[in-house]
Amino acid sequence: MNGVMTITETMAENRKRNITEVINTYSKRLMGFIRKRVDNPSDAEDILQDVFYQLVDNTEPIEKLTGWLFTVARNKITDRQRKHKPDLLDDLFAGEEGEDWLGWAELFFDENNNPETDYLRSMFWETLNSALNELPKEQKEAFVLNELEGLPFKEIAERTGETVNTLLSRKRYAVLHLRERLAVLRDELLNY
Repeated sequence: MNGVMTITETMAENRKRNITEVINTYSKRLMGFIRKRVDNPSDAEDILQDVFYQLVDNTEPIEKLTGWLFTVARNKITDRQRKHKPDLLDDLFAGEEGEDWLGWAELFFDENNNPETDYLRSMFWETLNSALNELPKEQKEAFVLNELEGLPFKEIAERTGETVNTLLSRKRYAVLHLRERLAVLRDELLNY
């Protein structure tokens, strides 16, 4: 009976040592990968922890550890982005003086699919796309890259050669225009 306890204890020690080794080896690379895709440092640390928790809880053999870790990290990033609505949407959905108009955010993130909700969503997207096409190219690009594609301003600046402040300004003008156009749709729906 003592032999069984020794084998189990040895296996547990080896597993701990292997996990510690993996964490020490991959932490920096994984954090760099996550930070490129997540703006908030606290969220990035949470995602990294979640990846390693999933590793610890995993009972299946992992053939390609590096690929597995980065795939789990990418999935965790995607999950987090789905759970959090973008900050700008609060700005777009706000009415005069910041008050929320009932329905935009709830409608947009409502998981219920019925004909009325689908119709309102399609009207929202049509209006948003139309309003985006009315913007100057630079403002539209700043908004789409940051808000719809999720790129951080630093990365957009590297791509375009513009300063972060210029991009922030362009996006702000885009938001003001989009808010105004969505207000027209909102008023039409309220007065219908």
